[in-house]
Amino acid sequence: MQHFVIVGILVIITTVLTYLGLDVAGLAKQQHPVAASLQSAPIDQLWHWEMIVISFLFALIVVPMMYSLVVFRQKKGEMKDGEHMEGNTTLEVAWTVIPLFIVVIFAYLGGWSLGEVNRVDPQALVINVRGAQFAWTFEYPEYGIVSNELHLPVDRQVVLKMTSSDVIHSFWVPEFRLKQDVVPGRITEYRVTPTLIGDYKVRCAELCGTSHAYMENPIIVNTQADYDAWIIEQTEIAQQLAQTPEGQGRLLAVRNGCLGCHSLDGTPGTGPTWFNLFGKQENLDDGTAILVDEAYLAESILNPNAKIVAGFTSPSVMPAFVFTDEEIANIIAYIQTLK
Repeated sequence: MQHFVIVGILVIITTVLTYLGLDVAGLAKQQHPVAASLQSAPIDQLWHWEMIVISFLFALIVVPMMYSLVVFRQKKGEMKDGEHMEGNTTLEVAWTVIPLFIVVIFAYLGGWSLGEVNRVDPQALVINVRGAQFAWTFEYPEYGIVSNELHLPVDRQVVLKMTSSDVIHSFWVPEFRLKQDVVPGRITEYRVTPTLIGDYKVRCAELCGTSHAYMENPIIVNTQADYDAWIIEQTEIAQQLAQTPEGQGRLLAVRNGCLGCHSLDGTPGTGPTWFNLFGKQENLDDGTAILVDEAYLAESILNPNAKIVAGFTSPSVMPAFVFTDEEIANIIAYIQTLK
């Protein structure tokens, strides 16, 4: 009995020291990103309890093993065998009941956490999210707004309805404790309630192609008043853009994720920049050169592999879009304005 008491005390001490070590290393709670959503609390609590149990299980394995090696080792000069043990019913019941108890507790905590994360608010704001190589696009169907920025009102639940245009992506916002796969041909829903005003980023956490590392878009959490003002501003902008061909082309470019690969300021990207592109003499990967005009741009939109610009991936990672002649003309009109 004495040995059991000593081992029990050592297990408790080792559990505490192990957890403190994990905490110092930033694995327990110290180095977590700031919690910026209502769903963060149950997830952080579950992680915290997992670290405690991991520390306990580590101690439960290591301490009895090391204690046995030290206390029950063969002493110098001892020649007889150790005491023969037929079994210990108490010990056998303990190592059956304790793991079962831990499993049941974690099943409850996991179910409770899942319920809290998925709690439904009937007044939730719906936003459609589309992932495409290599950008996120956000549509506010209630207002007819499409944006490359995700604006959210603080303390209001948002339903993100997510899908992908090409390959599997993963919508990851560490501050929201949100990481959800986004799959082509499927709508995936996730509910989040921002609780902290500020600027964040959504990143893709699923390797999706050559520019995967740059697939990130800003998230802005505003007060309800600032969010309402942004909605009004964007609604007016969308109405103005819809009145001109180049404006409609800009909306198409945003909606289809074109700006994830083609920059507007001359910086290099996965594809050629659109800044000062129209009318430029472009060198191709076959050694020839071509004038960037309406015909070249229309062909490149419909068949991206027809003529690859020198220095870019061949075959092109750009998908072949299906646009009407009017939509193609509108996109080209928008590119012509980027001087």
